Amino acid sequence: MIRKILEQNGHRPWEIPKDRWRFYQEWNDAIFLHWEVELEELKKFVPKELEIDLFEGKPWVSVVAFAMEEIRPRFLPAIAPISNFFEINVRTYVKTKSKTGVYFLSMEGGKDLSCKVAKLISELPYRYSSIKREMEYYRSSNSEFGDALDIKFKIGQAIQKTEIDLWLTERYALFQDTKNFINEYEIHHQEWPIREAIIENIELHYPRFEKLIARKPDLVNYSEGVKVIAWGKKKIKKSDWDNR
Repeated sequence: MIRKILEQNGHRPWEIPKDRWRFYQEWNDAIFLHWEVELEELKKFVPKELEIDLFEGKPWVSVVAFAMEEIRPRFLPAIAPISNFFEINVRTYVKTKSKTGVYFLSMEGGKDLSCKVAKLISELPYRYSSIKREMEYYRSSNSEFGDALDIKFKIGQAIQKTEIDLWLTERYALFQDTKNFINEYEIHHQEWPIREAIIENIELHYPRFEKLIARKPDLVNYSEGVKVIAWGKKKIKKSDWDNR
């Protein structure tokens, strides 16, 4: 299965890394909520080392809620109590001199232990939230930040992906900052299969991002999911970022 995933790579904008992959995971039953936002407001949340990527001159922010499943290191099996959990992330889109990717403004997981393990290994900003998930329903709350999501939707028919759909979903790198470093992570998966998602009810409350995602989303989609191969992080000192 993994060989097949790696062999199907013609859709990638750059070559698959030549070194060995480190992790396998699945991102399943994903609901995508997308907003076109104002650049000056978004700049408040993105480190100056990263350039915000634009689609037709505008930046975008997305909330993606899905089931993280079967996550495991290359030579070890998945351990269900840790490897499987619900995740919600708030992300935007960035680019470097050679790659386009994502940057996470927020990452929530529905299991406290899973969040601690994932944060320790990856240095990604995971934090625990109470998350309830059914097939066409997602509800979460976080007491630390006062964040909450309550969404009910219907899954529609498969769609022919547009240029904006591809721009928002086909991302094969992510960049995240720590105190002194920008971490770069390479990933690979087959193209996201995309379906319509019809919102029946949505309540979204993220006080820190109220100027970005408080209104109704500009675009909504659903996907059954993808199987993902990930490589280890590359740490670049912020002081060396422009000379890398």
